[in-house]
This record gives sequence, structure tokens and C-alpha cells, in this order.
Amino acid sequence: MTRAVAAHRPGADALYFLPLGGSGEIGMNLNLYGHDGKWLMVDLGIGFGDETMPGIDILVPDLTFIRERRDDLVGLVLTHAHEDHLGAVGRLWRELECPVFAAPFTAAVLRRKLHEYGLSGRLPITEVVGSNRVDVGPFQIEMIGVTHSIPESRVLVIRTAAGTVVHTGDWKLDPEPLVGSVTDEAALAGLGDEGVLALVADSTNAFVPGSSGSEASVRDGLTELIGRYSGRVAVTCFATNVARLESIAVAAAAHDRRVALVGRSLWRIFEAARSCGYLAGVPEFLSEHDAGYLPRDKVVLICTGSQGEPRSALARVAAGDHPHVTLNAGDVVIFSSRDIPGNERAIGEVQNRLIRQGIEIVTRHRAHVHVSGHPARDEMTRMINWVRPRIAVPVHGERRHQVEHAQLAKDCQIQDVIIPSNGSLIQLAPGPAEVIAEVAHGRLAVDGKRLARLDGGAMRSRHRVIHNGAAVATVVLNPRGELAVAPRLAALGLVDEDEDRDLLLDTVDAIREAVAAVPKSARQDDQVVIQAVRSAVRRAFNASHGKKPQTEVHLIRLPTLV
Repeated sequence: MTRAVAAHRPGADALYFLPLGGSGEIGMNLNLYGHDGKWLMVDLGIGFGDETMPGIDILVPDLTFIRERRDDLVGLVLTHAHEDHLGAVGRLWRELECPVFAAPFTAAVLRRKLHEYGLSGRLPITEVVGSNRVDVGPFQIEMIGVTHSIPESRVLVIRTAAGTVVHTGDWKLDPEPLVGSVTDEAALAGLGDEGVLALVADSTNAFVPGSSGSEASVRDGLTELIGRYSGRVAVTCFATNVARLESIAVAAAAHDRRVALVGRSLWRIFEAARSCGYLAGVPEFLSEHDAGYLPRDKVVLICTGSQGEPRSALARVAAGDHPHVTLNAGDVVIFSSRDIPGNERAIGEVQNRLIRQGIEIVTRHRAHVHVSGHPARDEMTRMINWVRPRIAVPVHGERRHQVEHAQLAKDCQIQDVIIPSNGSLIQLAPGPAEVIAEVAHGRLAVDGKRLARLDGGAMRSRHRVIHNGAAVATVVLNPRGELAVAPRLAALGLVDEDEDRDLLLDTVDAIREAVAAVPKSARQDDQVVIQAVRSAVRRAFNASHGKKPQTEVHLIRLPTLV
């Protein structure tokens, strides 16, 4: 064992908490618990790129810390099947090769994703049914059922010899969730009687007063709303919200409409739900192809793309390039969802495209078509009062959400409150909670088929190209170090090669002068010539455009003829 690995090895009397994703941000959840020399991972999710990350849609957490300790990793426990909690498992499991524990529906969703990564049948997945307890190394795990916007979300009770942690995952209180069970309030209250060291809890809606609302009320709202329209109706929502899929189906049937699923992820969730006994009473969904044969007033389309994802079904419909689905003026699109922070611009662009075509847009601000899957302040207060932890640890939110949640915990008389950041190794026991180290952490971009560091050279170059353009100069020298032919120059994102021909010729002349200025004895050094040409190109474009483009120089040397 290396000294670096041994430095953060938890003792038999210690309990550590280490977030590597999901603290100070929404998404990409990855949390570690350390005890008695071993580590337990809770969730392994993805995040989403934004306008500052050109060409990047998906982010995954950097596993450097736990990869170095993989022999001490006893398991990965998944709280539920949302992408920000399990979406990175397929991409990163080979770095861990540990057993996975999940509720049956979560396991069903995961298995359907694994074939994309060549991992079908390879992961040892243990399905944890109900509140059965499982021993995972020195950790005993109990799963308590809670309501969320996906079936079988679980609060984790992590018991160790150093104390018990309650890790909420995503949850809410809903007396009528329609699909799945209600939150087991009695079990949560019993934990407070048992004694809880720390509550690690969702902060997403820390600023939202009251309660999050019930799915039953959304079903009523959708039923009334769909009845207003005589044209084609499309509804976009989170694909994983099985209760919402059922609500849309019930609302459509009330107005003699059939429902079609448009988007691969919707079919994947539907199949997982059916395999676990959900949606049994819902009529068979139509394919997007079959929906085209029905009159426009006899169909409701459920489309992926509530967050403006560029390759989603709704984005393609809005752009007019979906192979099977079209919307016309007078049709309506219902956004049965909320905007995830950071996605507002992409969502707005899709909505604007639809509106320009005469298609009506209905959001949660115009009609009751969505309730959150996360607890509002009254629900958060109830959780704190049920569990009565010694330590409150707000996670799953931006810093402002965590700070607000921390103040709420203090208002509930929790004295020991600590706000974690990704990479902060927190000792929960023994003694008061404190940060004892900062460890390797970060975000990796899914860049095509590879993972790339956001602060790496490739991403820095991509930013420079976007903001300053790119230039490629080709220089051919004879054996004496003289130009054998005229230099060639390609400028990308800088000039119009037809309209700015004179500028390009002036820059070619600058390249000639730069080569001539290099002493003949130095022209045999490739790097000296390349640097001289690169500087000449950048100076020329800086003088004309105020830009210093990303510049590459191809230097070709002709051989000496014998």
C-alpha cells in the first residue's frame, strides 16, 4: 500500500464521509463512506455540460481517489434509477469492479443500460427487496422506501460500529403518489428513537416553502388541460417519471386518445416498469410510427426532451427533422417538468422554435402540470425532526441550497452542521464533524468515445478555437532552408476566404518574411522555424482582427537529391 493510499485509511472507530460529486452542484452524485479500513460508495451518476463546455453533453466524476483504493471498496449502493445517481455506472464500473446493491426497479433500469457498454451480465447486482438489511463489509445497509418522481427510491440507513448515518437520496412526501408506495414515515421516526449520528440529505428545494405537492393533483390537471384541445397534443416529461407516464395515459384515455412514446429512453423505462409490475393497467403504448396513422385529435405523444437536449425527440420535432413525428400550427406541447438549473437556454430555444411554427406551449407556470420530486421546506423539517441527528450534512444542491438547508437544520436545533464540498474528507466520528483533508476530485467530460479532463489541453484548445478561430500554415523548405514553394494558409472561423483574400495574401507575405528573418544556420531547427511562423500568423491576425488564433504549423523539408 502506498503512503498516499494509507494516509486516508479510516480506523475501526472512525466514520468518514467524502463526496466526489453532487455537493455544490445538482447532478453527478457520488458519495463515499469510510469505516474500519473499507469504503462504501453511494450512487455513481452523471452531470450535464453547459455552454462553457463546447461539444460536451455528459460529465462523469473523477474516480482517482477510490480507484487507488479499489481493493478496499466493498460495494456500490444505488438510491434510485435517475441518471444523476446511476448514469455513470456503465462508463466507470470497470475502474471499480465492485458489487452493486439496488432495489428491484433500479436494478431493472441499470441492466437495460449496461448492454450499451458491453457489460450485460457482468455486474454482480444484488436486488434488495423492501427493508431487508444487507451486510456490505463493515457496513450494514437498510433501505427505507420513500416517494420520489421514480419508483422505489430509497433512504439508506448505514449502520457501523462508529455510528449510524441516514443518507436520504432523493425523496418527498406524497399521500397519493399513484405509482409506488408512500414514504415510510414510521420507519424514519423510529430511526430517531434508535439514535442517528448524521443525516446526509437532499438540499434541492431548500428555498421552496411549504410542500412539494402530489402526483394525483397533476393527473387531474393534465386531464382537464388535454380536454381543451382538438389538435395533436405532445407532452414532454422526465422519462423516468413512471407515475407521470401513467397520468398522461389516464388523462388521454379520458378524452378518447391513444398514447405514443417518442424516444428510446421512454421505451427503456416502460419496459423496466412493466417487468417490475408497474403500469399493468395502462393500455399498450403506440410507437411513434403507428401514431402517424391516427387522426390528430386521437393521439397524445409523450416525447423525450423536457430539458432541451439537442438530440432528444422534441428537439428534433421542433427542428423539423424527426423521421416520424410532426407538429402543426394549432397543436400544443405541454412541458410537464421543471427546468433544471443550467438548462434554461436550451429549453427556451426548443420552445421558441415551436412557437415560431404556431404551436402552443404550456408550462407549469400556466397550468398545474408538474410537481417536484424533491422535498420543500416543510418536508425537510419533518425529516430532520424524525431522524434527530447529531450532525446535519446538506448535499445534493448548489452551495446556496446547501447553506439554506444548513440554516434550516440549525433552526431545528441541530448544533453540529457541516457543509461539504466535493473532495472534502469529513470525519463524522469520533468527535465533532470536521474536514480533515482535501482529496483528488473533479469532473471528466464524455468527449465522443473517450473521457477528457475539463482542464486538459484538448478542452483548452477547443475554447481558444471557439473564441479566436484557428489557422493552419504549411511551409515547405528545401535542403538549404529556403522556401521551396509559396506558403499555404487556411484560416478557420476568422475570415471569409473569398472576401478576405487580400488579408490572407498579406499573412502569407508575413510568413515569408518570418522565415527569411531566421538566420540560415537556425533554419535547420524545426522548432525555431515553426515558432517564427506561428508568431507571424498570430501577429498578423491580431493586427487585423484583434484575434490570436490557435495556430498550427506544418513544416515539410524536401530531401537532398543525390
